[in-house]
Amino acid sequence: MGVLNVTPDSFSDGGLYMDVDRAVARAREMANEGAAIVDVGGESTRPGAEPVPEAEELQRVVPVVERIAAGAGDGATVAAGPRISVDTRKLGVAEAALQAGARVVNDVSAFRASPDMAGLVASAGADCCLMHMRGDDPRTMQDDPRYDDVVSDVRAFLEERLEFAVAEGVGEEHVWLDPGIGFGKTADHNLELLRRLDEITAIGRPVVVGASRKSFLGRITGRLERERTAATVAANVIAYERGASIFRVHDVAPNVDALRVAAATFPAPWTTKST
Repeated sequence: MGVLNVTPDSFSDGGLYMDVDRAVARAREMANEGAAIVDVGGESTRPGAEPVPEAEELQRVVPVVERIAAGAGDGATVAAGPRISVDTRKLGVAEAALQAGARVVNDVSAFRASPDMAGLVASAGADCCLMHMRGDDPRTMQDDPRYDDVVSDVRAFLEERLEFAVAEGVGEEHVWLDPGIGFGKTADHNLELLRRLDEITAIGRPVVVGASRKSFLGRITGRLERERTAATVAANVIAYERGASIFRVHDVAPNVDALRVAAATFPAPWTTKST
């Protein structure tokens, strides 16, 4: 899953793809590097980020989704046609993005910000990614995060949100789960989630891992954000070994190569084909 933030303030790549043409070109590039999914987000959810009005988020996201879905609109096809995911907590943005061609809703609030999002996903027959975030506000999620047991607490949360989604009509086969690396967690919490990720994958749904360039990797390596590709690769290979199957990354090619090599040692190889 390639990260495409069309925001001025997102973690790591904020401001790079505000122009629609540049955003679509980046989507094409990531698809050619092996991304099966392009995740388009118009509101930063980094710690301390300010909320974005719905009208502004729509203006940022919908034209990009439309152009990617149309094969960039210039006679070129974006590789084999990656699936488009919309990274949003807003019902109106998710609805417009699905109408524009998105097929996945990636909600960091796990349908808590907009409970009706579950019904939208169900009626559209789309997939969704439900993520754990401490609290319900990115601005305060990193304020002294504490857990009785981070893995058990995250697992219980994800099981409850899965149950909610299914009760609202979303087919269980359409739900992915994300433990929320870096979302209201210390470096030790993030490492414990990776260490015991098999307890999350045991829920039985595809697990998404978003460790790309995160600050806990910088604390371990001493590297700046854009220098954390190797650390991201290591985290994703570990996550794959523990059962994760979808990897949300900024640097697609090196992660795809590493996962293919790791997968070659497994009886049932990992593939970049979306399911």
